[in-house]
Amino acid sequence: MSEKGAGSATGPYGASRLEAEIQAAIDRGDLRPGDQMPTTSELADRYAVNKNTVSRAISNLKATGVLTGPAGGRTWVRVRPPRITRHNVRYHREKERVLLPEHERAQDGVAETDTGMSIRDVYEDTYCYDLVAGPPDVRAILKLPDNEQLLRRTHQRRHAARAGASGSTSYIPYILVHRNPDLLDSDHEPWPGGTMHQLHTVGIELDHIDDRIVVEMPTREEQQLLDIPTGVPLIRLRKVSWSTDGRAVEVSDIPLPADRTELIYTTPLGRW
Repeated sequence: MSEKGAGSATGPYGASRLEAEIQAAIDRGDLRPGDQMPTTSELADRYAVNKNTVSRAISNLKATGVLTGPAGGRTWVRVRPPRITRHNVRYHREKERVLLPEHERAQDGVAETDTGMSIRDVYEDTYCYDLVAGPPDVRAILKLPDNEQLLRRTHQRRHAARAGASGSTSYIPYILVHRNPDLLDSDHEPWPGGTMHQLHTVGIELDHIDDRIVVEMPTREEQQLLDIPTGVPLIRLRKVSWSTDGRAVEVSDIPLPADRTELIYTTPLGRW
């Protein structure tokens, strides 16, 4: 019996039944993470259903994070993102490692701690450095005069082919880092010891870091780049680093999809 052309979800291959068939194919390994799905027409012919039924099934599987792809474009089996556990004690650990020899700093960093994945295992890791005026709100935090530029550092990482990206965009006043040319060259990334060690090379010690967090829906571009299922919000973390002399020396914006992120904050309390 076929429901092709009927548009019904109650036939032998209604949308829910088709979803179950696709999920079963993924579970068996017939469809693997990153595999491109057959077209709507191909699936309709294979399961003898109409295209509306296929579209409903695909939309539902995208909403639950099983499949991914832009609306109206090709669809593929979603590459599951790694779980991110971001703990504020990471900053204490990063500072503790600043004065260690390079071979010890290079062994692992806070990013590896967040995901449990070695940087050597990632599929793509790209850095882009440029000098910019920067957003007005960032300039206000850093209290920059009108004629000063910012070093903008954009980082993007994918843990596997076709996986959603993760990354950050940070801004540091050019006047603070220009004395060390290595800090202006993205070829030196990933830097052993991270930003705290980079700042240490120009005589800056961090005193504290503010994490400012808001949650909102992602833009369409962010949804596609980060591979965020429909309806999942984005945690926007703005990290502001302060030096021991009371200056804001870096502003970093880090988008964290809510479906894969756990934020843990520990607040030490003084004894009575």
